[in-house]
Amino acid sequence: MRARDRDRGQVAIEYLGFLPILLLVALGTVQLGLIAYAGQQAGTAARAGARAASLDLGAQQGCTAAVSDWLDAACSEGQLGDEVEVTATVDIPSLVPGWDFGPATRTAVMPIDHTD
Repeated sequence: MRARDRDRGQVAIEYLGFLPILLLVALGTVQLGLIAYAGQQAGTAARAGARAASLDLGAQQGCTAAVSDWLDAACSEGQLGDEVEVTATVDIPSLVPGWDFGPATRTAVMPIDHTD
């Protein structure tokens, strides 16, 4: 019986030792999801901005409307003859203060709509 009394709480101590690793893996998984989501939102913003710019409605307005409210998006547009090119940049949010993943950048090109 004495050996069993000494082992009491062993599983709890092992779990507490493993808990930081589990939290780190969970944090990394959520951060990877945020990176992928920001990249997807940048692509959506670039396409929406290019569509708006091709209709002469303003690329920035189209970009901002296409992105989730909690993400910051900036768009720049350029003319390529009969086409418009829009580059959208979305800041990747970080769960850990001090870690900077940079922005997600995507580009889309659309023909200019010549309706008169």
